[in-house]
Amino acid sequence: MNTYRRIVLAERPRGEITSQCFRLETVPVPDLKPGQILVKNHFLSLDPYMRGRMSERKSYANPQALNETMIGGTVGEVIASENPQWQIGDRVAGMFGWSELGVSDGQGLRRISKDIPMSAYLGVLGMPGMTAWYGVHQILKPVAGKTVVISSASGAVGGTAGQLARKLGRRVVGIAGGPEKCAYVEQTLGFDVCIDYKQMDWKNALANATPDGIDAVFENVGGEIFDASLARMNPFGRIALCGMISGYNGEDIPIRNSRALLTMRLMVQGFIVTEHPECWPQGLSELEVLVRNQELAFRESVSEGLESAPDALIGLLKGRNFGKQLVRF
Repeated sequence: MNTYRRIVLAERPRGEITSQCFRLETVPVPDLKPGQILVKNHFLSLDPYMRGRMSERKSYANPQALNETMIGGTVGEVIASENPQWQIGDRVAGMFGWSELGVSDGQGLRRISKDIPMSAYLGVLGMPGMTAWYGVHQILKPVAGKTVVISSASGAVGGTAGQLARKLGRRVVGIAGGPEKCAYVEQTLGFDVCIDYKQMDWKNALANATPDGIDAVFENVGGEIFDASLARMNPFGRIALCGMISGYNGEDIPIRNSRALLTMRLMVQGFIVTEHPECWPQGLSELEVLVRNQELAFRESVSEGLESAPDALIGLLKGRNFGKQLVRF
């Protein structure tokens, strides 16, 4: 193997992203230096945060550089090593981005088990799973029997968060798009009820599903969906603000029920899980036990081939995926 393929950010989007924002390149395989390893990536994670990185707007992280490999989590296998701590055949999770290969000195890589499907380490046992774990355990902290609402409930983060909340004795109400996704949320993930926001009367359905109000919200969407939950919050409720996918293309995200923040004395905490590395060992350990014991369900949407990544990301931002969105090389 003398060359490999990667996708770079060719231009910044104006509004919705298009395939023209990306460029597929074929580049030479670099020679390894002492201490380095070469990893063949098998799966790439696609996540909503990527849309924010493509913009130059001020945010929690630097923008994705133009003409450089698009950022992204990956899992793969060591195929060459000049580092005695890593052997050929080791499975690793890292951040090699939209690329078929990755070179590393081992820093920032995580060994992953061979008895669990590799792809799970980009979802329930990766950043999405840790996001769910942190939001539920460190921010929401509702007492047993209280009502938790989770938007984007069929997604990788929301689906895991709801299952964790149920295990803590919470009543969990999900919000998702379409009858198929809602059936999955209720029947497979075990939520108490799921509201289909694509139905005309979804706000009334949310009210009927939360007769005693809402005590906690795990918010992934923002906009009208978040606003509807705000209107039903109970005093001293907690909100884990994880994502605002409804505004990732630069749309306004109005909050009409903002007075509830004061009148209900709400605690609202935005968070980025990568800023809390001290929690990862405990969280990942607990999640891995649940997966091994088949106590944590998850679902994946897999797109085939590196070249499919742009369209898969566009679909993700439009809600076309079902569960964790991956690309398989």
